[in-house]
Amino acid sequence: MNLRKKRWMVTGAALAMVASLGLSACGGGSGSSNSGGQAANSETGKNEVTMASRTPNWIFPVSAKGYTQGENGQFIQSMYRPLFAYKSTSETPYKINLPKSLGTVPEVSEDGMTYTIKLRDDAKWSDGTPVTTRDVEFWWNLVTNNKDEWASYKKGFFPDGADLKIIDDHTFSITTETKFAPAWFIDNQINKVALLPQHAWDKTSADEAVSDLDRTPEGAQKVFAYLQGEAKNLSSYATNPLWQTVNGPWKLKEFTPDQGLTLVPNENYWGEDKPKIDALIYKAFTGDDAEFNSVRSGAIDFGYIPAAQYNQRKAVEDKGYNVFLWPGNSITYLALNFAPQAPGSKFINQKYIRQAMQQLIDQPTLSEKIWSGTASPTCGPVPMPAEKTGTTEGCVYKFDPEAAKKLLEDHGWKVVPDGETTCENPGTGANQCGEGINAGDKLSFKLISQSGFVSTHQMFEEIISQFGKLGIKIDMNEVPDSVGASQACDDETPCTWDLSFFGSQTSWGFPIYASGERLFATDAPVNLGQYSNPEADKLIEESTRSSEPNALQAYNDYLAEDLPVLWMPNPYYQITAVKKTLDLGELDATGDTWPEDWSWSTEGK
Repeated sequence: MNLRKKRWMVTGAALAMVASLGLSACGGGSGSSNSGGQAANSETGKNEVTMASRTPNWIFPVSAKGYTQGENGQFIQSMYRPLFAYKSTSETPYKINLPKSLGTVPEVSEDGMTYTIKLRDDAKWSDGTPVTTRDVEFWWNLVTNNKDEWASYKKGFFPDGADLKIIDDHTFSITTETKFAPAWFIDNQINKVALLPQHAWDKTSADEAVSDLDRTPEGAQKVFAYLQGEAKNLSSYATNPLWQTVNGPWKLKEFTPDQGLTLVPNENYWGEDKPKIDALIYKAFTGDDAEFNSVRSGAIDFGYIPAAQYNQRKAVEDKGYNVFLWPGNSITYLALNFAPQAPGSKFINQKYIRQAMQQLIDQPTLSEKIWSGTASPTCGPVPMPAEKTGTTEGCVYKFDPEAAKKLLEDHGWKVVPDGETTCENPGTGANQCGEGINAGDKLSFKLISQSGFVSTHQMFEEIISQFGKLGIKIDMNEVPDSVGASQACDDETPCTWDLSFFGSQTSWGFPIYASGERLFATDAPVNLGQYSNPEADKLIEESTRSSEPNALQAYNDYLAEDLPVLWMPNPYYQITAVKKTLDLGELDATGDTWPEDWSWSTEGK
């Protein structure tokens, strides 16, 4: 699991389990306490791990719109093994982490259009039923007949233009109509395939016998509706027999919405990496302060240090914790609302205004002063390489208030520092305010931001002050879930926001191949601001089809300059505080770790 995960960082099986609210956490365990003579060193005095986490609100392993938070990905992948798991240091092709994967490395045909995948022959469901390609077919039938309900779907992308062929009980192939870059198609498309227990879920009610309903479009739609409906009933998660059929190392024992949950080992887990911990206890907190109080008191085994309290690291270490700081493969941004009905869209659609706004965001200073050095600048849609993390090397726009002021004045605005900047020269000429902007219009935006994060609040106080120096007004509304409050505008969703920030723990975490078809392509599933640019679409398309490394770079360079969003300081995945006697096993460079590998030891690490 990643040692930090943010809302909207759901990347299917691309990453290990991840949690939100600033931390990820989990612990592994076996069915017997003190397995292998290890000490039970949890705060509870038992062989279990307590951790801070937001409580998930989705359990069905097919992502749904409005339920793509990172904590949901963590929760699901603890119980349902992915087709492909990944490890950044893996020498296996495509960085696949084979011991954690249900599938083996795909064989790519000579023409590059058919991918043949074999399933592990030892995998089984918790009830003893073998995991087979029928479970792949079940997933395929459900998603292809309910694509509009699947949060990972974008028209024209997988599974569009692809065919599934079941070869035998443990072998299947996917053939595409056109050729794609194998790394992109395997790591960003096929990795979305989830194996679902057809033998337990292929029905439309609790008391109905399982059959092959999924093999007709009408039946697949009814089954999907039933499973989605059950997944929305959070209070029944721990008691619903559906969710007790799992193939991962953990199964759900207790679940209380908005409060927490308990996972225990799946006694019939087939893998060699069986849990060594008897229970994983997720505890929900209302915000940074409440969570950090539990760390300072030593009352939690796996927590995090808010960026604003990073200067207390030594005190945390003295309390018996190891502290880990992980960058991750991620970006952070402030979403812009280009939708015509958005209050400030006529301003946002003007590129020079976006440029001026970007030049008013002092990423290096915010990263250092507000985030206490636990964030680094974002320069574009592709994460900064490790050697450049913490710098602005490659950033098109640097902090430059004078340049921002000149941009506005050159386009017909009367800039009134600490006042109200207004359009004096309306029109569409090169030195005018732009289409739809009238004389006397004031530069003003409505911002929705996350509540509960001290550093986020302080950062926007500074940004709002900086904007105000050029007469740009930002009206901020802080809410617990800024994603939910700023969904893409449509006929049913009122359009009340111009800017939306949900990046208190980074905005988006990528799989191995960091392409942008889900974020910045026209009509992309999480393109909240409805950014649309034909050239960007073309470059995104090329980045998915070409194996040339410059294809991804060309996409990055164009969007870094065009500003589909405003690039913001990218908080490290997490400043994780872990009890020194909790051995996390082998840690990936990105911060990936898997709870089933965890164990308590008698000596601090």
